[in-house]
Amino acid sequence: MRVGDQLKLFCGTANPELAQEVADYLGMMLASGTVSKFPDGETRIQLDESVRGADCFIIQSTCAPVNESLMELLVLIDALRRASAWRINAVIPYFGYARQDKKVQAREPITAKLVANLLETAGADRVITIDLHAGQIQGFFDVPVDHLTALDILGEHLKNTDLTDSVVVSPDVGRATEARRLANYLNLPLGMLYKRRNSPTDTEVTHVIGDVKGKRPIMLDDMISTAGTMRRGIDALLKLGAVPDVRVGATHAVFTPPALERLTHEAISEIIVTNTIPLAENNGKIEVLSVAPLLAKAIRNVHDSASVSSLFTT
Repeated sequence: MRVGDQLKLFCGTANPELAQEVADYLGMMLASGTVSKFPDGETRIQLDESVRGADCFIIQSTCAPVNESLMELLVLIDALRRASAWRINAVIPYFGYARQDKKVQAREPITAKLVANLLETAGADRVITIDLHAGQIQGFFDVPVDHLTALDILGEHLKNTDLTDSVVVSPDVGRATEARRLANYLNLPLGMLYKRRNSPTDTEVTHVIGDVKGKRPIMLDDMISTAGTMRRGIDALLKLGAVPDVRVGATHAVFTPPALERLTHEAISEIIVTNTIPLAENNGKIEVLSVAPLLAKAIRNVHDSASVSSLFTT
């Protein structure tokens, strides 16, 4: 066997269920390793098999607890590098700290860039991630970044539902391109919310662009954190005569309080998310779609030196 021919799949504790799904899709076992803690809380990693000359992929979302998940990933990368892995691929379905991609106020850090530096310094040779909050984060890295999107997965789900009198509404200007792609894929009209940010966690909808009167809105974002954007967007759409049958969704179900409470809005008929982040609680309206096939195909194509962009149609 030549160097790099052997594919090995590792995972941390952030989302082992997703990692197992990916392994099942690839028809292989997760590599043997132990993630634990020392008595003082420090992260301890032990690789239980040889990785010398192997093409290694670590599946680890840097979701809550964010710092713990990130540290696990960094230590796993370091362990593989010191064990002579041929290539180390960090598969980060949800990339934490992505909202800190620029300085909004004086004397603020750009933490997304710091995380990129940490991953490279630890020894990551490639990063695979899904729907970054800000696409320009790819430029923070000097190693290859495969930026996947779950838009096809969300779009395919919606395509198999009743889309009569529906309209795709972008929750803000930043998601307009993705909303347009989805609208084209579903052959639906497009609307857009214009919002003003009052603080890092507080926004206000000031304008609605497009005709939403008598329409059933579909609002998709890259993530739902506190659901404040979604809640205010729905209220603004209803005031303009939208039908109280709103489908909302996102790739990443961050769901920090009071998100689930806000998502009990009587006008919301369905909430569509993926499993990049484990869902701790379901309010009965949440439909969880799996990104495991997407990640498995990307991993296989990277390992085989095949195209990754060919995986997308939307």
